Amino acid sequence: DSRMTLGEWLDRWLAEYKDGTIRPGTLEGYRNYIENYIKPRLGGKQVSLVTSQDVQKLYRKLKENGRVREHPRFGSTLSDTTINRLHAIFHQAMEDALHAHIIAKNPTVGATVPKASHAPKRVLTDKEWGDFFYVELTTGLRRGEICGLMWQDFDARNGVLQVRRTLHSRKLGVDMLGKTKTRSGERTIVLPRSTAEILRRRKENAITQWIFPDPVRPELPLSPNCAYTHMKAILHKAGLPDIRFHDLRHSCASLLYANGVSLKEIQEWLGHSDISTTSNIYTHLDFSSKVSSANAIVNIFPENAKV
Repeated sequence: DSRMTLGEWLDRWLAEYKDGTIRPGTLEGYRNYIENYIKPRLGGKQVSLVTSQDVQKLYRKLKENGRVREHPRFGSTLSDTTINRLHAIFHQAMEDALHAHIIAKNPTVGATVPKASHAPKRVLTDKEWGDFFYVELTTGLRRGEICGLMWQDFDARNGVLQVRRTLHSRKLGVDMLGKTKTRSGERTIVLPRSTAEILRRRKENAITQWIFPDPVRPELPLSPNCAYTHMKAILHKAGLPDIRFHDLRHSCASLLYANGVSLKEIQEWLGHSDISTTSNIYTHLDFSSKVSSANAIVNIFPENAKV
């Protein structure tokens, strides 16, 4: 085993150590990091001969000229955040190799890694939103969560939405349903009245089990990748800031926070599990607290209506 190449070990690591233990989207992310950044430079080297100097040189070269596709602003330079994430994956893979007695020492230990630099969160101002993006902005759902919504999740009478699953993007145009990202991701959201009304109107004319079906094949849910592409097109056409889909989620959180909702309430609203270690000992939101959270969001819209 010690004579296998690093590339062979990383393939084995993904198949035997990670597949089935992490979400499909996360696994695909690991694979992309390995294929794009590690294998081209170190994949052919014997795994037991990879040194700390090799690892440090890899990170330095990636920093200088590691971007797969040249960026109009940053050129070929790879971001500190990407290198930081790559190091976490590489370290984990080599640590498992150490425990499996394939290598004698983990060469990633002690490597100098740049600190992750998070892009500033950009928040959209009041604009005309289609149903999908209005619901997204007023609920802060993850992209896979909103695409995976079914009508059985919506209580039209009480204006309540159950978040029970997520839709993972996969290659070859195939998407797969799965559990939410974290256990706390399964949650109940009391919708703002305006948002609940949008869903009630849509439900009257629904021809599929999905709240947001694929526009071409309504028997299927809207693909997370399709939602992302459509959002980018709308932003460009409207002359709005070029933001990430996840920034809609941050926008929801920012609106809640700006209207006096506590961090604990926001944690439960968004389904976070790690805002802080101590947050887990607090009591869960009761129904009235969820209602106050819903009202806080609609306060920023002209047609705000209390639930």
